[in-house]
Amino acid sequence: MLIDTHAHLDDEAYEGNLNEVIENFKKEGGKLIINPSYDRTSAEKALMISREFEVVYAALGIHPHDAQMADEEFYDFIIQNSDYEKVVAVGEIGLDYYYDNSPRVIQREVFKRQMEIAVKKELPVIIHSRDAHLDTYNILESFKGKVRGVMHSYSGSWEMAKRYLDLGYYISLSGPLTFKNSRKLPEVAANTPLDRILVETDSPYLTPVPYRGRTNNPSYVRYVAEKIADIKEITFEKLMEHVEINTFEVFEKIKR
Repeated sequence: MLIDTHAHLDDEAYEGNLNEVIENFKKEGGKLIINPSYDRTSAEKALMISREFEVVYAALGIHPHDAQMADEEFYDFIIQNSDYEKVVAVGEIGLDYYYDNSPRVIQREVFKRQMEIAVKKELPVIIHSRDAHLDTYNILESFKGKVRGVMHSYSGSWEMAKRYLDLGYYISLSGPLTFKNSRKLPEVAANTPLDRILVETDSPYLTPVPYRGRTNNPSYVRYVAEKIADIKEITFEKLMEHVEINTFEVFEKIKR
């Protein structure tokens, strides 16, 4: 049984073969995929794909890279479509100080605004944070008790992960955990409690070993899960039992 809590199925990498990608995922035991958006176009596509494929759910939000493109029309779009039964989160949202594709002050403003939407619509959030963990944490802390969600494709230290866990967030791990040069993530995988861990691919990016260098797809979430299970010295099946429970806990609109 496979669950991928973060895959960009609307990406152009899947044009012409999305049916095959999803069918292969299902044949591998795939149960559900969450498709977060990063701008208005991808949000519209995520909605369309969720309507077309039973196993796919959508999250609506604007990525920090595109934060300067956010406007009232887009916020209204999120609010208006968030009641759809297959929209399960606001995301992906957050901060990215590595690329700084949008000014940092705007990133923070847009992040907070989308957190407010999550509060209003009673939805969890999917958080992107790169080289911005302190500011990310401070914003999430300001919403403590009002919103919970997932630290997507977590890349920080175990010390920082503990602080996110204390806020009630889940830690989601992806392909980089399997890389030979991964230093911090094995410690995160080892120490994150089983009732707070999730797995994802971030497809079509961050392809895990043994397919690193190729286009990622949701079926490869198995390799991330197997790595976590190996680190924790439990079976793959035991890990996925917890991942399934955790997924339904945080994304409450997904039908069991």
